[in-house]
Formats: sequence, structure tokens, C-alpha cells
Amino acid sequence: MSIVITGNPGVGKHTVVEKIAHRLELPIIDINKIAKESGLFEENEDVNDIDTEKLKKILQGKISDNNLIVGHLAPYVLDKSQVKIMIVLRRSPYDLITVYKNRKYSDKKIKDNTGSEILGIIAHDAINRFEEKTVQIDITGKTIEENEERIISIISTNKGNENVDWLDLVTKNNDLRKFFSD
Repeated sequence: MSIVITGNPGVGKHTVVEKIAHRLELPIIDINKIAKESGLFEENEDVNDIDTEKLKKILQGKISDNNLIVGHLAPYVLDKSQVKIMIVLRRSPYDLITVYKNRKYSDKKIKDNTGSEILGIIAHDAINRFEEKTVQIDITGKTIEENEERIISIISTNKGNENVDWLDLVTKNNDLRKFFSD
């Protein structure tokens, strides 16, 4: 079974996965890279649509025991039997705005992705499909090294889940329109 790092775009998945893979001496399976190499990305306005069923079949042939799998699509293309633990990285939507602007995302794409983080869509879907194998952590304001240590601890103990609620924060800041209006 594999260790999976997932979360919305921009939360820092690939950055921390490189460190963890090196430290644990595990091969990385990058779901997005495989999807691109397989020609499964289909541009549709400002988003890339992916046939998750086709990607799921392709991944079945590439995943063996003891991999480190990374990608925001993990909850949708992996089976519970393939996963030892799924760690969902969460990051403040306020921080993500800066990340997305630096990536030159359109305003619509910024709102779509920050809205997804606020609502915890990936975390919710991971918890629903992978249940007790899912752990979410808030990486906001922490260094790569701090996040690496936290994830290594979670992998070794299978403990450390945090309840992350950006909707409460955004509501208290009276910023719902900032993230959800047209």
C-alpha cells in the first residue's frame, strides 16, 4: 500500500513530497504527470478536464507497494486497497490567492480553487472514500521542514489529524463575497 499526499493546487504537495521521498527512499508517482503523459488533460475554458476512469485504469498498472503518490486527483482515482494513508494538505485561502496570482491563474480559476479549499472539497471526498486512512493537516505559515517532520510523524504513528475549517474563518472575516461572488 502507498502513502498519498493530496490537497488543492498550490498547497505545497510537490515541494514536501520531494523531501519525504528522499528521506524515506520511496519512488514518487505523480498523478498529474501520468495524466499529462497519457494525454488525458482536455482543456475546457480555464480548467483541465480529466477522464478519471481512464486515469484510474492507467494508475492501477503503475502502483505497487511502497510508493509515495502525489496529486490533487488522488481521492478520485485511487482505491482504498491501494492506500496506507492519505494526507490532505490544507492551506489558508488567503495564502492561496497569492500563490494563484503568481501562477497567473484567472480570477475565475482563483475563486474556483480557493472556494474548493474553503469548502474542503478534496478533504471531504478523501474522508468519504478513505475514511480512517485520511488525515488532514493545516500547513499554513509553516516551513517545508516543519511540514516534512509533521508528515513523517503522521506516517509513522497514523495519528495527527486536524479539523481544518476555513469557512468559519472566512465567515468571521466577512469575506464570503471575496471568495464566492462573480
